[in-house]
Amino acid sequence: MLTIHIRVNDETGRPTPVRVRITGPHGEYYPPLGRFMEVPIGRNEMVGGNLRFGRDVWAYVDGAWEMRLPVQVPLLVEALKGPEYEPLRQTVTLGAGQMALRLTMKRFDHIPMNGWYSGDGRAHCLSPHDAHLEARAEGLAIVNLLAGKCEVPCLDGRNYFTIPNLNAFSGQQPIIDASGSQIVVGTHNTHPVLGRLSLLHTHRVVHPITFGDIEETDDWSLMDWCDQCHRKKGLVVWTHAFRSDSGLIGGEALVNLILGKVDAIEYDANEKQQGLLASWYRLLNAGFRLPLIGSSGKDSNRIALGGMRTYARIPNDTSLTYSAWIEAVRAGRTFITNGPMLSLNVEGENPIRVRAEASSHIPFDRIDIIVNGEVIGHGDTVVELEHTLPQGGWIAARCWGMNKSLLQPTAPIFAHTSPLYIQPLRCDATVQPWLRDCVERTREWITTHGNFTSNRWKDNLIGGCEAALNKLDTLTWA
Repeated sequence: MLTIHIRVNDETGRPTPVRVRITGPHGEYYPPLGRFMEVPIGRNEMVGGNLRFGRDVWAYVDGAWEMRLPVQVPLLVEALKGPEYEPLRQTVTLGAGQMALRLTMKRFDHIPMNGWYSGDGRAHCLSPHDAHLEARAEGLAIVNLLAGKCEVPCLDGRNYFTIPNLNAFSGQQPIIDASGSQIVVGTHNTHPVLGRLSLLHTHRVVHPITFGDIEETDDWSLMDWCDQCHRKKGLVVWTHAFRSDSGLIGGEALVNLILGKVDAIEYDANEKQQGLLASWYRLLNAGFRLPLIGSSGKDSNRIALGGMRTYARIPNDTSLTYSAWIEAVRAGRTFITNGPMLSLNVEGENPIRVRAEASSHIPFDRIDIIVNGEVIGHGDTVVELEHTLPQGGWIAARCWGMNKSLLQPTAPIFAHTSPLYIQPLRCDATVQPWLRDCVERTREWITTHGNFTSNRWKDNLIGGCEAALNKLDTLTWA
């Protein structure tokens, strides 16, 4: 065994951070110095610097590092740097007395990405500096590192609650801005039944971070969180939407969406999201403008930062700032992806001319063009068509396949654009009963199950539900 100095260069010849894995002829893993072969994968367990997918362990390195390696045996070197770089997979054999190894990452630029910047909408539990290393290694320009309530079991047999990174809150400015990656600390505010919200670009911490948990009352509202976030151009993102394990299907989060207080909906890397897509399409058919934001939801070493990510387009005359990225998300100039690069261009007015194109390291099955929730055309790598929307509506593109993502090995590769809108917007009457049922179920839970110390909070929440129902009644459904 020798101590080897290893360097991975980018196309400029400079060292570049990567996610790396070096294994021996029998699959044995060799960690960099300072790292270990075993990596914990529980929530909030030493998160950062390492990654474990199944039995495979990876390390995040800053472009140049040292490690102990055997000589004169074949070693498999694998390195990744997000979807904008070609995966590196190379077999090397170190000679006796060899002290260094040099490798190169090559860009994957089949689709021009000028003005597009990738970001992770939500991650937890790792330090800002670990997030910065992983962001650069995964090719992320923006990471929203969110403080949220977390339970920690301790050796004294008790479980304690903590809010990691709350003291690092940075709000509207990055806490770290270097080497092309910005780390911003915001908050993830949650209620176990009524819903969960990421509050991005807020000027201060919006308390309470949680309410309604065990031994807590329901004396608050998601509406208050939304209003406080919006006072200084914050962005409200509905997370864990329409999940049966996250309380009511809809809850007060949906109430606030109907009232125009939710800016985007999250698609994360934690589990299959088919139910989310169907529900999101229904919301768009009801006339709600609701862009997608992709998030890893990372809270352990089993999820890659940027495992699902957001590409947001910044105008060419605007430099990349956190505020500019947030406004691009708010405007819906986004696509989400766990690997494929996807573009959508729409020109003309009824008929419209549509072109969608995708490329990926991993082969995908097809691209779909979706209008008002229905697939109107599909193709292999490029789709071009002409279409008329006599009653207006929305149009989007998605790319999918059965091969697994390098960023999310348990999930098929997938990408989806936020919608573009063709006036007038539709209000599909078939969606109204579903929305009313969701709101009425929320009102019923508040009335019969809510734990309030004051009727003021109960009446406030019920009033929000009534306002949402009234708004549904005032829309012109067709």
